[in-house]
Amino acid sequence: MLTNYVPVLVYLCIALGIGLVLLGLGFLIGRGQKYPEKLSSYECGFEPFEDSRMKFDVRYYLVAILFIIFDLEIAFLFPWAVTLDDIGVVGILAMGIFLAVLVVGFMYEWKKGALEWD
Repeated sequence: MLTNYVPVLVYLCIALGIGLVLLGLGFLIGRGQKYPEKLSSYECGFEPFEDSRMKFDVRYYLVAILFIIFDLEIAFLFPWAVTLDDIGVVGILAMGIFLAVLVVGFMYEWKKGALEWD
């Protein structure tokens, strides 16, 4: 039974070896010159002017939720469309309920103003 795991072990060893070789080459070939400008935080070309632990605007999270809503919709609509002949009316009703829940989430996002860009 353990012989079934030998290919996985070989794959992991090769992946680990390649990773270590690439890291080693980076340290050997790289210049390694560290100067203050290179070590400073990058903030769109500006000098950092606030603490990095600042709070994000709620709109950021609303856009993330909106992306998840539409990503899930597409991920579930494609297999549903492929098997539409096999699932019949029950599948159509189930997808209708699913899409209704997604529309409620979309309306929530719309009411919160996630679609308005300032």
